[in-house]
Amino acid sequence: MKTWTNIAAATFTCVTLAGCAGTQTQDGNPQDPWEGFNRGVYSFNDTLDRYALKPVAQGYDYITPTPVQEGVGNFFSNLGEIGNSFNSLLQWKLTNAGTSVGRLLINTTLGLGGFLDPATRMGIEKHDEDFGQTLATWGVGSGPYLVLPFLGPSTVRDTAGLPVDWYTDPVTYVDHDVTRWSIRFIDLVQTRASLLSQEKLIQGDRYSFIRDAYLQRRAFLINDGRSGKDPFGSDDLEFDDSDFAE
Repeated sequence: MKTWTNIAAATFTCVTLAGCAGTQTQDGNPQDPWEGFNRGVYSFNDTLDRYALKPVAQGYDYITPTPVQEGVGNFFSNLGEIGNSFNSLLQWKLTNAGTSVGRLLINTTLGLGGFLDPATRMGIEKHDEDFGQTLATWGVGSGPYLVLPFLGPSTVRDTAGLPVDWYTDPVTYVDHDVTRWSIRFIDLVQTRASLLSQEKLIQGDRYSFIRDAYLQRRAFLINDGRSGKDPFGSDDLEFDDSDFAE
């Protein structure tokens, strides 16, 4: 369930983690040329969260034991392994694809349908992949930052990848409408509840904070956690005693 665990966790519920900034100054970030429009959508999403989603998530968090919440989160994370394996194959990450398939099989069988996560305890690492990352691997540029109604932070490239993520989500193929949307709602509430304790981490202009955090996380995922070259760790730098003399 890549769309609703990755997109919702890192986007919609992230954008609605806190209220609109009291002073909304445009900072001229070159990655955000549509900032005026984006702030308006951000305010819309925040209003929905403040008066609808957040109260439901708080009630869910209050009455639902932590082990149950962890089990629900594991279940949806396990469904997301289908999208992880699919996108790993498209990116020619064959080892990661095999790992994702292995996690899916182990957690579905030994993990009681995915409510437990024995694969992680066995040291089998999870690799989050979505079609936006696949497009980046194929050389497609990110395009401007974009805040989507209901879904929150994105980019033009990531938005273009959403339909593929949707169709690799197994919940899409649940025939019964009420059941399908009930599952999605539970996923959304669980994700929002899991982020309640993190709201205090947002500081300053919250729109800018969330935007920058989202863009940095996407760059981290696209680069598979690799950071840029550290000039202070380069072998080209040489020092002698005179460099440290007073």
